[in-house]
Amino acid sequence: MSEQFRVVFSGFKPGTDSQAATEQLAAKLKVSAQKVADFTTGKSLFGPADKQKCLKQAKLLAVYGIQSKLQSQSQPSTGSDTAQSAANERVFDALDYITSSLIRIEEKLDELEQRIDGKQVKDEQHEEDEWEDESLFSELELDSEPPKRSKKFLYILLSLLVLLLVVLGISLAFPELVPV
Repeated sequence: MSEQFRVVFSGFKPGTDSQAATEQLAAKLKVSAQKVADFTTGKSLFGPADKQKCLKQAKLLAVYGIQSKLQSQSQPSTGSDTAQSAANERVFDALDYITSSLIRIEEKLDELEQRIDGKQVKDEQHEEDEWEDESLFSELELDSEPPKRSKKFLYILLSLLVLLLVVLGISLAFPELVPV
């Protein structure tokens, strides 16, 4: 991926009428004169592009008496800072939502687990009531513990949380990968 640049305003050439230059450039680019005037105050007129395209844009500006320079997009500008902070805010909001959702899911799982355990206890008590003759049980060894239930679903949720945290870390480490 090639490095991206942006053309930024640096001034007018000596002897250039700024009003006429902005009007002529606006007519050439078929944009409003206000947009070109905003460019002279620090806003961007062209989007980020590769170096060759930005050099052509700077050459076009020079024809109308506007001096400009190339700025690498690796240097954050105030507009991109705002966009980046908005993107970070959305990521943190999403992470907060995911975390609260996982907590609710875990609470529901605990509740279901308690219901299932309570039902099993009732079933065992009911079975004990049916067998009143203890002579059958005296021959069997019933002191063994019941097998532990699998917590597969809990492990899946935990791995999903870890995966989401890894994705968040990657998006924070490489913000250019996150579409704005």
